[in-house]
Amino acid sequence: MVDPEVTVNGKRTAIGAVPVHTTALDWLRGQGLTSCKEGCAEGECGACAILVARPGVESPTDLVAINACLAPVGSLDGQEVWTAEGLGSAEDLHPVQHEMAVRGGSQCGYCTPGFVCSMAAEYYRGDRDATGDDHAPNGFDIHALSGNLCRCTGYRPIRDAAHALGAPPASDPLAQRRACGAPEPVATQLHDDGRDYLRPASWTEALQLRHDRPNATFVAGSTDWGVEVNIRGVRADCVVAIDRVPELQLLDIGAETIEIGAGLSLTEMDRRLDGRVPLLSQLIPQFASRLIRNAATLGGNLGTGSPIGDSAPVLLALGASVVLSSVDGDREVPLGEYFTGYRQSVRRADELIRSVRIPLPLAGTTAFHKVAKRRFDDISSVAVAFALDIEDGLVRTAQIGLGGVAATPIRAKDTEAALVGQSWSEETVRAAAEILRGEGTPMDDHRASAAYRAATLGRSLLKLHADSLEGARA
Repeated sequence: MVDPEVTVNGKRTAIGAVPVHTTALDWLRGQGLTSCKEGCAEGECGACAILVARPGVESPTDLVAINACLAPVGSLDGQEVWTAEGLGSAEDLHPVQHEMAVRGGSQCGYCTPGFVCSMAAEYYRGDRDATGDDHAPNGFDIHALSGNLCRCTGYRPIRDAAHALGAPPASDPLAQRRACGAPEPVATQLHDDGRDYLRPASWTEALQLRHDRPNATFVAGSTDWGVEVNIRGVRADCVVAIDRVPELQLLDIGAETIEIGAGLSLTEMDRRLDGRVPLLSQLIPQFASRLIRNAATLGGNLGTGSPIGDSAPVLLALGASVVLSSVDGDREVPLGEYFTGYRQSVRRADELIRSVRIPLPLAGTTAFHKVAKRRFDDISSVAVAFALDIEDGLVRTAQIGLGGVAATPIRAKDTEAALVGQSWSEETVRAAAEILRGEGTPMDDHRASAAYRAATLGRSLLKLHADSLEGARA
């Protein structure tokens, strides 16, 4: 096994002897690359954004922006990374840097390098086309900057800079880099002060590690674990990274199921599905920010067992199941039977989530309603996902997933029973909405009161009904 190293701005650099919980941000700053800043240390401000090379969707390689404050430096072993310093220089600005400068997109400058990296990732997105739309005249999706916070410049000049960007010229080195394959994940070992950071060479090795070291912390995108390390000071004796294991990267669309690998990033999942699962397409823009989605995974979101993970209500509504793997083999568990208590599940200590399976065909009427204090990049106060089949005015099937209203994500089974077999009428919906108000045990906490949650649940079904009638008239 070779010593861990990272290619940073085109230069191969040894990671060296560092504590295993060192973040990519701290390591890069230790290399003198101080464009990366720490603003929040939990992935909400984007001041730490960097670019990494990942297997592409439209090309062999995509340049993806991630939060360096959350990524362990060990996760970069064998990978290619660019910081704002590697995009251009004072004498030869990168097009993104130039537009930010000439359009007044920077004042204090603290957030600017992070914006530049996120903007560069969108600049090099292969399927970005000019649309003529006033909101994206050059095809630049302004939501690519949703994870970047600026407190003093104001977003209009930043948006102007983004919308002034043309296509990368053929001579652009990073545009050319996209035509070559992304680095393969490499087996990694970091050791320090009795602690280990390990990246197994294969899925078989990962399962063996799960069996041999049941107390190890297994991480994929590290968007949750990174917060534990940074904010709460948690230190595990052994961290095992499984984010780029090939077996966890699959996305298979079959005749009866869609199978999504537990280690596939949410951004990759969304782009590869390309709208085939409308309910997931509604979820993705409301799931944290682009920077988080570029690293976060379904396996990680379900693995934490959190009652406020946004993917669980959607997957419950879709009737999904999880595939759990161990050295003894696989077993498939319906997601409705997976959660057993607050941050607890049926997953054994020797098992890992391998994939999520969604049965086909999909329901025809779907919606995801998320209520939070902020519209984007916030924790849900209430999350509701609907999947109904309505034929000839009758509700044939109904599956409703709820998050944020109980100790676990749950199915609203009483409401489902009140809908199935009934007419899709205002009378039926109002009666079912009253039942939905009491599903779970809506709780009081700092995000919302129990009364507010109950009212929100009831209104969500009324909104679905109203939206479906409006859609039918359109």
